[in-house]
Amino acid sequence: PRRVTAPFPPVPATFPRAFFPTPNYRPKNTMSEQETPNPVFSIEKIYVKDLSVEVPNAPQIYLERETPAINIQLQTKAQGIGEGLFEVALTATVTSKIEEKTVFLVEVGQAGIFRVQHVPSENMDAVLSIACPNILYPYAREVVSDAVIRAGFAPVMLQPVNFEALYMSRLQQQQAEAAKDAPTEEPGEATIQ
Repeated sequence: PRRVTAPFPPVPATFPRAFFPTPNYRPKNTMSEQETPNPVFSIEKIYVKDLSVEVPNAPQIYLERETPAINIQLQTKAQGIGEGLFEVALTATVTSKIEEKTVFLVEVGQAGIFRVQHVPSENMDAVLSIACPNILYPYAREVVSDAVIRAGFAPVMLQPVNFEALYMSRLQQQQAEAAKDAPTEEPGEATIQ
C-alpha cells in the first residue's frame, strides 16, 4: 500500500509565545464590554381572558330579515407582571344592530403573556402596542366568529388590522395634545428663569 502525505507543513513542537494569553489578557466581546445583550421576545401563554355573548332581544330578533349593521371596537392594554414578563390584552367588542335594536353583542378579551427582555425602553411601548396585538388578533378573530355562530347568527369575520398605523396615529394624537397644552409665548419674547 502506498502512503499518502498531506501537503501541510510540519507542526512545530512548541507554539510561539503569541499564542498564549499574557496575565493581562482579556478576550474581546465579553459580556461586560458588550453594550447590551440580544433582545428577547417570546410567547409564554395565549388565552381567552374574558368572553361575553349577549342576545338581548331573543327570540324575536331571530325572526328579523333585515341585514344588521356591525360595529367593531378594539382596545389594547399592557401591564408588567414580573421580571421581563408582560400581559397584553386585546379586547374586541362587536355590536350588531338593526336600527336601534341590538341583535347581539360579543366582547372577547384575548390575552397573552410575553417575555420581553433587553429591549430599549424607548421601543418597549411599540413592542407591546404593535407586535403583541398582531399575535393576539387572529385568536380574537376566531373566538368572535365562533361565539357569533354559537349564538345562532352568521359568522362575523373581522378584517385585518394594521396595529402599527393605529399606534402611529395614537402617538400623533398625543403629540398634538401635548403641543396644544404647552404654554405659548408671544413672538420675539423669551422666558428667562
